[in-house]
Amino acid sequence: MKVGVVTFPGSLDDVDARRAVRLGGHEGVALWHGEHDLRGVDAVILPGGFSYGDYLRCGAISRFSPVMTEVVEAARRGMPVLGICNGFQILCESHLLPGALIRNDHRRFVCRDQRLRIESNRTAWTSSYDEGAEVTIVLKNGEGGFVADAETLDRLEGEGRVVARYLEGNPNGSLRDIAGITNERGNVVGLMPHPEHSVEELTGSGTDGLGFFTSLAAAVLA
Repeated sequence: MKVGVVTFPGSLDDVDARRAVRLGGHEGVALWHGEHDLRGVDAVILPGGFSYGDYLRCGAISRFSPVMTEVVEAARRGMPVLGICNGFQILCESHLLPGALIRNDHRRFVCRDQRLRIESNRTAWTSSYDEGAEVTIVLKNGEGGFVADAETLDRLEGEGRVVARYLEGNPNGSLRDIAGITNERGNVVGLMPHPEHSVEELTGSGTDGLGFFTSLAAAVLA
């Protein structure tokens, strides 16, 4: 598969994401935020880091990048899209996912190996995991607190759209310990932790994040 990874001004994990795509058995394709061109890819990743305009609200400006017009349309047609950290914020700002990400409740940047439970393996990005699997994935954010109104939270829970949940302590104040969510169709996933940093034993946290990238083949075949 060809998996596009968008570079926004300020992105710092785009190269890591392309490497993770390759380790997951696919071809990583670099996409530039300022172009209306997805270059024929089968899936898209909005990587972590930062993006221009985050000082106003994370992801608020990047949602207007030309490439996001194409990403939104493709996602609505069923293309798999994964937003990691800042990419999750952009997905919420683009209304592909509900809710919003706000500043960590302790007002400090957090960087650590984070325990998670995979709550749903019925998405394009999590089918390689057993439902209920407990994994360790790198987390690094300053504005990672997921919030939504009670009705939205109940709907996400009731429809099985919580993808991952924090274990062993909530690192940022996310409501209901939510670390990641999906849309109704299961092709769009937003995740605050960074699976692209947990794909090789050499880098410390292990390989628990690799499943987010190996899941894609089954999703496209389905």
